[in-house]
Amino acid sequence: MSCLRYLLSAALAVATLTGGLVSPQMAQAEPLRIVLGQPVIEPMPFALPNFADEGGAGELAANISAVVAADLISTGLFEQIPDSAHIQRITSFGAPVSYADWQAINAQALITGAVQASGGQIVVKFRLHDVFANGELGEGLQFVGTTDSWRRMAHKVADAVYSRITGETGYFDSRIVFVAESGPKNQRQKRLAVMDYDGANTSYLTDSSSIVLAPRFSPSGDRILFTSYSSGFPQIYIMDVSSLSVRSLGEQPGTMTFAPRFSPDGGTVVFSLEQGGNTDIYSLNISSGALSQLTNSPAIETAPSFSPDGSQIVFESDRSGGQQLYVMSAGGGEPRRISGGAGRYGTPVWSPRGDYIAFTKQNAGRFHIGVMLADGTEEKLLTSSYLDEGPTWAPNGRVIMFTRQPPGEGNPVLYTVDTTGRVLRQISTDTAASDPAWSPLLP
Repeated sequence: MSCLRYLLSAALAVATLTGGLVSPQMAQAEPLRIVLGQPVIEPMPFALPNFADEGGAGELAANISAVVAADLISTGLFEQIPDSAHIQRITSFGAPVSYADWQAINAQALITGAVQASGGQIVVKFRLHDVFANGELGEGLQFVGTTDSWRRMAHKVADAVYSRITGETGYFDSRIVFVAESGPKNQRQKRLAVMDYDGANTSYLTDSSSIVLAPRFSPSGDRILFTSYSSGFPQIYIMDVSSLSVRSLGEQPGTMTFAPRFSPDGGTVVFSLEQGGNTDIYSLNISSGALSQLTNSPAIETAPSFSPDGSQIVFESDRSGGQQLYVMSAGGGEPRRISGGAGRYGTPVWSPRGDYIAFTKQNAGRFHIGVMLADGTEEKLLTSSYLDEGPTWAPNGRVIMFTRQPPGEGNPVLYTVDTTGRVLRQISTDTAASDPAWSPLLP
């Protein structure tokens, strides 16, 4: 958008909001705030001049500025005002802000910052300005890390901005573990990989010598559960993220174990165990090795997921004749069915907020990612395609990542969608990708 066109559209927006030509200060009576959970949210216009280079930063300052902007734009909650529309040129951190110049182009938020790099270390500092209040929103912050971690510093800035404006925790400084796929479909190679939430900085955790499935981060992010066929049958393994050491978790002769997840305290694993043609849900105490059977049904019971407080487990079962969702006590007992719509439901996962359960739904030849309240009410389908499956929640419970498989010979790809269903975007990955699982926020 050209500078002139943007200025005209900004002026029109101010006139429309106020019903006439009035001062820009009157155009925003409310404080700088986005209330999440609304069905429609107009993106907030923000300006982000390139962070200043305070020594040794080179291109890092521009790169960090670009990542901060991309993080905010990706939410669908923010709209960046192009540099060409800026009236004031901020070239040094801490320079006086001419709020009238930013009000004139309808910027509601202004982000200023600076970067300094020396001896392999980087310092990133920023300030968030409420333009129409003529002041800063909160105090300035700075983050320190290695030069190689510049993207993390950018994500931390974006998280801080997001949190101050929405009042909720961010999710940009997090990672995704997933299955990286390569080769023809009849000889598919699969290995575990990990990347930033936006698809950058991919590294591989396993080789392609055996098929791996369903990786899951621990609540602290230091371990990963996954299913491997290295023994010839599906079995659950646990990996230490720092050392990449792997060990089997309670392999039982004559059984297959799969679909594992951690409990909220990280001390227990819940999973499916198949023995003699019957599949039930079990829990395993990681420290003691004690195994407990939680369901006892001739049906296939799988894909268990704990509630955030650890008191309940949601899972999928065909005990009613079709694939549906059930909730039971974390210690087992009689489950109650919560899904009630047409079609089949699977892969449930409880939101870290405790409000929603995300799921995969198949109905009338289409696959959907959806959410419902924990009692099964207020079901809402967020996506629809040839094949969408396997939701995983962002740490703040506001965004879901999942696998989308196109028809024909297309490769699986990763997408995100917010809980309103408005903001759908593809995540760029180095290879075909499936089975994503979101980490907690990084320390």
